[in-house]
Amino acid sequence: MAELSSPYARTLGLVRDDTGGRIVLTLPGVDAMMGRPGFLHGGAIAGLLENAAWVTLADTLAPGAAIKPVSITIDFMRGGRMVETHARADLVRVGRRIANVTAIAWQDDVTKPIASANLKLLIG
Repeated sequence: MAELSSPYARTLGLVRDDTGGRIVLTLPGVDAMMGRPGFLHGGAIAGLLENAAWVTLADTLAPGAAIKPVSITIDFMRGGRMVETHARADLVRVGRRIANVTAIAWQDDVTKPIASANLKLLIG
């Protein structure tokens, strides 16, 4: 099981939850994550999505496999309020060298995402 051991994940205060049969990361809605008044910073949301993708992929690979981002595209759909925000990722395709991963972030309702991401990750 891949842990949230990166300094960035710790700085964001991300918490991992596997209880529903899939990995869900949670970002606390604390003032340190504020962008414009009353809303989460887009970089914090992007970091949450990237970490969800990384952890989901890392859990399927051999321990110690290197994962490096090739490209990341974030689509912001609505402003993230200053409340807990959750993210999960889906592996679209895992090849020998490249993995395609999608991720979504939501707050109160998983059917109403605040952001989504498409990531291409290099597997080393």
